[in-house]
Amino acid sequence: MGGRKKKVCFSGGKPIKYGQAALFKKDRFMSLDNNKSSQRQRTKESVDLLRRLREKLLCDNISTARVAALNLSWKQEDGLAILTEALFGNHPRTAKKAAAYGLRSMNGRMQKMALEVLEQGLKHHNRTTQAACVKSIALMKGQVSGKAKVKEQKPLSGKEKQIWAIREKEIKAKKNNRKRLSLVRRKNEN
Repeated sequence: MGGRKKKVCFSGGKPIKYGQAALFKKDRFMSLDNNKSSQRQRTKESVDLLRRLREKLLCDNISTARVAALNLSWKQEDGLAILTEALFGNHPRTAKKAAAYGLRSMNGRMQKMALEVLEQGLKHHNRTTQAACVKSIALMKGQVSGKAKVKEQKPLSGKEKQIWAIREKEIKAKKNNRKRLSLVRRKNEN
């Protein structure tokens, strides 16, 4: 009837309390306090999954990092903490951009917190962090960023103009044939 014992698991020689989220990077240990993280108990598998996703997020391959960030966006507070660390920490540009992608991909109640983190990133001293946050906020709010504008088409050469003129004539002819066929069908029905 007394207090519950906290389960402890050992990984790499360091104890992990299941009541806390534990994230590892070689000899560095980061623990999230229970006030910010969810109160559910974490199994060893969930802690290992968070560790693996964090490692993938910090890799140099942007595709792998974006997939890890998307997976972390579904992990609620734990994912938010890892993505925030990657965005504000001393990590490569790919990790920062992927973290911003993960933050803007968050859904539900976490979306507001992710937006707050991105707004904090606008005031960060690192230019890469600022640029990633500006783009993510613009995309979250439905605005088009500067680079996403449509490029002007170069002028067509004489041969290309002839090809397009022929295609336009064919398209118009098909439309006219369809109209004629529908008129013929209507007359036949009457």
